[in-house]
Amino acid sequence: MAVKTEFSIKDLENLSGVKAHTIRIWEKRYALLEPNRTDTNIRNYDMSNLTKLLNATFLYRQGFKISKIAELQQDEIERLIAESELAQTNHYALHLFKQSMFEFDHHLFNNTYRNLSKKESFDFIFFDLFMPLLNEIGLLWQTGTIDPVHERFISELIKQKIIENIINAQEALSHETEPSFALFLPYEEIHEIGLLYANYILLSEGHQTLYLGSNIPLDNLKHLIKHYSAITFFSYFTVKPDDQSVENYVKDFYKHVNPATKFPLWLMGYKLQDIAQGALGKNIHVIHHLKELRAFVKNQKV
Repeated sequence: MAVKTEFSIKDLENLSGVKAHTIRIWEKRYALLEPNRTDTNIRNYDMSNLTKLLNATFLYRQGFKISKIAELQQDEIERLIAESELAQTNHYALHLFKQSMFEFDHHLFNNTYRNLSKKESFDFIFFDLFMPLLNEIGLLWQTGTIDPVHERFISELIKQKIIENIINAQEALSHETEPSFALFLPYEEIHEIGLLYANYILLSEGHQTLYLGSNIPLDNLKHLIKHYSAITFFSYFTVKPDDQSVENYVKDFYKHVNPATKFPLWLMGYKLQDIAQGALGKNIHVIHHLKELRAFVKNQKV
């Protein structure tokens, strides 16, 4: 399937947050956009129209008049933003991340991230920018406003940044320290960002980890306890397991790992949202939100 390069006015509404009725007014009264039209006179907007609308919307929400914005060329709009204090805002960084996704521009993404990193912590960038971006993109993908490749492109770039921080955290630890945690995803679970970030938090809090990643059958985990007598297992459930309850999955976990020894198991993810702490047993810790994990780890140290 070809990558989406033309957008309906409904797509523009979903992407910009500006009502279709308002977009039509801006187009008719101020000639802000120049849509193509089908044989049946339906408007279609190309990438340049989308980019101009997103930039114009950003300026408009900062107090600029749409009549003034419409008179400017796209490069003038970009220069106006770059030369103003707007370019220093985190809101504008989120805007640039979104633009990098539409244009498949990893240079724009990396430059935006690099500038952010000079003033913000990685925790802030992840929770206040990356997570809202991923949530919005998920909704856009579900409504057909963007293609799956857009979502995959930006998700992989975010994963790269988490991995960069993981490497930095690993290098800061003593190599002689035995792993405290083994992190894995259930078999056929493909959503890895949550587990990757959990790995970063554990490492940055001083815990050596074994990161096993996705598609791990439970019977594979038993081999770890041949090497480590004390290790905590950590998993993240987003859509899996889907063929059994979480409770039954935990029972299978202990059956495969070691029925006689209750290794601790920490669980996170969407599938755990309705499960209270302690409901799965005393050795199973449920952490409902990634933002809680760092404090939880520190508390366990105490």
